Amino acid sequence: MDPGSRRWTLAAAGACLFPLLLQLPSPLALLIGAAGAAVVALSWRTPVHGLLRLLIMFALLAAVFAMSGHRFGRDTGCAVLAAMLAIKPAETFSLREARSLLGFALFAPFGTFLLDQGPLSLLLGLVGAVLALCALQRLADLESGDLVAVRASRRFAGIGRLLAIGLPLALAAFWLFPRLGSPLWGVPERALARTGLSDQMTPGQWIDLMADDTPALRVRFSGAVPPTSQMYWRGPVLSDFDGRSWTRARWMGTLPAAPVQRAATQWDYEIEIEPTDRRQMVALELPLEAPEGTRLGHDHELFADRPLSALTRWRMQSAPPAAFEPQLRAGLRQAALALPDGYNPRTLALARQWRADAGRDDAAIVRRAMDWIQRDFAYTLSTPLAGHHSADEFLFDQQEGFCEHFSSAFVVLMRGAGIPARVVTGYVGGYRNPLGDYWLVRRSDAHAWAEVWLEGRGWVRADPTAAVAPERIYDTLDDRIPGSGSLFGRVLGDASGLFNMTDWLRRGWNDLVLGFNAERQTRLLRPLGIDRLDGVKLGLLFALMALLGLLWMIWLSRRAERQPDPVLRAWHALERRYRRRGLGRAPDEPAIQWAQRVAAGQPGGDAGLDRLSHRFSDWRYATTGPDKTSRGSRERESRELIRALRRHRPHAGRDGAD
Repeated sequence: MDPGSRRWTLAAAGACLFPLLLQLPSPLALLIGAAGAAVVALSWRTPVHGLLRLLIMFALLAAVFAMSGHRFGRDTGCAVLAAMLAIKPAETFSLREARSLLGFALFAPFGTFLLDQGPLSLLLGLVGAVLALCALQRLADLESGDLVAVRASRRFAGIGRLLAIGLPLALAAFWLFPRLGSPLWGVPERALARTGLSDQMTPGQWIDLMADDTPALRVRFSGAVPPTSQMYWRGPVLSDFDGRSWTRARWMGTLPAAPVQRAATQWDYEIEIEPTDRRQMVALELPLEAPEGTRLGHDHELFADRPLSALTRWRMQSAPPAAFEPQLRAGLRQAALALPDGYNPRTLALARQWRADAGRDDAAIVRRAMDWIQRDFAYTLSTPLAGHHSADEFLFDQQEGFCEHFSSAFVVLMRGAGIPARVVTGYVGGYRNPLGDYWLVRRSDAHAWAEVWLEGRGWVRADPTAAVAPERIYDTLDDRIPGSGSLFGRVLGDASGLFNMTDWLRRGWNDLVLGFNAERQTRLLRPLGIDRLDGVKLGLLFALMALLGLLWMIWLSRRAERQPDPVLRAWHALERRYRRRGLGRAPDEPAIQWAQRVAAGQPGGDAGLDRLSHRFSDWRYATTGPDKTSRGSRERESRELIRALRRHRPHAGRDGAD
């Protein structure tokens, strides 16, 4: 294999690998990319020794599994694919090995789509696939000995023609092939876990999540929009505490939704939830009812019937509660007061003291705690790991932390004082994109707050974090990580218009492509007056469009079989014009001899055809002469000859060759 073809092969493989690396965790992507660059450098002139290749392979695979937490699933499988592709160039020197590398590299864009289906991944994957196909075409030209004669631009044109042949059929299959309401197969949920809300919270655990600026959901309101301070997107409600972590009470999953008296204010909105591969949903407090395909838990958590493994869109209505579960049953009260033995003695002692001071006034204890936190506490992400007595350490020693620390210690304090309390997690606030008039909530907007149960009012939200630093909760939240230089903060601060545009385009992509499900497919022709398409109509429509696509493929394929050289096409067209008059050229007859035969058989001859035949023979077969010295002269001569061939007609009244 020549050096140029090897460079093409390596460049195409790198282009296929690049979008996959973008979807892997940054440390892992940098490791695989560095390993690939090192392998290419080591094997630039000679193959890497087999033993060294094995050592590199095992070391890289061990690093991948270690950085993946020793779990094997979709994400780890994609990382292994990237690692193997990165070390494959160590043995790529023959045509067979180059084809093997390119065939292997084409799996990388498909692996990318398992992790992300955004427009950037599609564009980069398409670029990689086109380069890989062009490299395969170059290898075929090299094997046939026609490498010099074919330019790179012609290879790209040929690949573009192949894409154009298959595109209509692919679009017909995407839009019209009858879709199933649920996936045909599945992957274990543990293998698909993505960053998001969990049914467990340990103080200090969310530090990575709070630095993640990727979108969690987008919301468009119809009518009134709540103030940002009321945008609490309710997620998991955590009641069980083991001294360190808060978890959801599983036994409450069978209970019906608690009674709620709604306030007069009501919000109508459409929420678009990014994939999380969990059933847990979020909704603005509190949802009036569960949308179709979901159910409402006892604590007014919202759960989907199926894991949210793809982008989903839901229409909801919410209203703030006037009274939330005003009557608390004994079993539920006991669960909301439970604390493990042997933890946080100073916090419990303080709670008993406050109870003695306040008597039966629960609201006074809540106010006292909030005033204390607002006066003496600070917000920071730089916190040490919690010890055995996490609430004691936070309330009496550190007195600074973020939402997990505040909500956890606050609920322990309330329970110690005999006030039912629990931790609620979700998101808070959001960023309004003026381009699409919608709200973007990021994963970094994850938040934990508390709910306390007060006589006559039921569950009431108490957010100690907002009491300390409301600007960190309700505003952009970009300054929560000092010196982090987060991507969102840089884009929003330096080029908000660019960010608004890119996120608006991403939302449009979600709406047009990722959100196109079986339900929307049945309503595809509603603008044309066809309200709903059943399976039979969709099948017939797909068959029709597939037939048109196949006809398009046949037409383009036959067109591709014609002579690619425009001069030869013009010469053959000239021959066909003479053939219709019975003066066609024999297959083995030279051009000049044919022109002489035609001229001899006609009164006055055919001087134009004679001159054209000489010009064509010179263009086709001559290898020397003044017009062969430069590519520009050759192309100019070709254009002039094509015009002359197209103008000439049999028995023309004038010399059509000039």
